[in-house]
Parts: sequence; structure tokens; C-alpha cells
Amino acid sequence: MKYLKSMTALCTVLFMALFLSACAPTAKTEGTGGYIDDTVITTKVKTALLAEKNLKSTQINVETFKGRVQLSGFVSSRADAQRAVQVTQGVAGVQSVIDSMKIR
Repeated sequence: MKYLKSMTALCTVLFMALFLSACAPTAKTEGTGGYIDDTVITTKVKTALLAEKNLKSTQINVETFKGRVQLSGFVSSRADAQRAVQVTQGVAGVQSVIDSMKIR
């Protein structure tokens, strides 16, 4: 009986360790907390871009990974792309901006 309790406790500890390590971030993946932070940043950037009257921001895609924001999609001019980058850099939590937008 004592052996069974010990084995149950050991299995429980191993399961919890495995479960918690699955949520840990690595160099190419992020943990649960990082994912939520990036989702918040993405939402703030999209909101800021939508607030810009002269930008067709519905054609700009926003992706965030560990605070680095990538803007892709289509804009009318290089000035629009630069404005989108400036707006994005002004959002709290953005560490850097990658401009992958194409001019149409």
C-alpha cells in the first residue's frame, strides 16, 4: 500500500512537471503568457492603424512574435508604408517593426 502511494505521488509530480514544461517558451516558440502579450500588442497595433484616416489599414496584416511586429499586405505608396511603421512603433510593447508591405 505504501509502495502504491509512493508511485502515485511520483507519477503525479512527473505529470505536473511535464505539463508545466509544455507551457515554457523556447527560442522559436513562446509560452502561454508571451502568446497573450503578443495578442494584446497585435490588437493595439490594428486599432492604431484603423484610427489612421488616410491609411487603408484593412489591407495590412499584423503578426507579432515576442514583441516584434511584422506588417505585411498592400499599401498605396511608400509614404503609407512608412506611416504604418511609425504608427506601429508608437504602440506600447512593440520592440521592433518588420516592414514586409508591398506597394500596389
